Amino acid sequence: TEGDCFPCPPEGCPMMGHYADRFPDKLKRENQKYFLNTAADKPFAAWRQKVFIKLSGVKKTRGDINLVFHHTEGHKKEYEIANGDLTQDEVYTKYLDVEINPKNTTKIEFLWNKAIFSLLWTRLGAETVNIVHGEDGQ
Repeated sequence: TEGDCFPCPPEGCPMMGHYADRFPDKLKRENQKYFLNTAADKPFAAWRQKVFIKLSGVKKTRGDINLVFHHTEGHKKEYEIANGDLTQDEVYTKYLDVEINPKNTTKIEFLWNKAIFSLLWTRLGAETVNIVHGEDGQ
């Protein structure tokens, strides 16, 4: 299932190719499956990150929560964290394969959009936003 390989086991995340010999136990298995997460654009690198967001504000509303990652060179990438019913004090968790290297991230912006059919003026914010990075390139 999604995210099962995060974080890496104590011996590190298994590698394919040139460094595969560092993980001899994995080489003993037959029909070993490998999965690669890649970005849509060159250089195709993605960094696995686990996001935890605890909301504050109204008790319940409908809408969506997004995070926008900003790169040192000025471009940005937006990722959806949750949509539908949003509840105060609930912690929303999601695995992201972010196309911006954490070392080159200048800021992470929290956005929420209220559902169009909701006529009430409501406030919603993030009490906490925690991001756990995988190993480089994971």
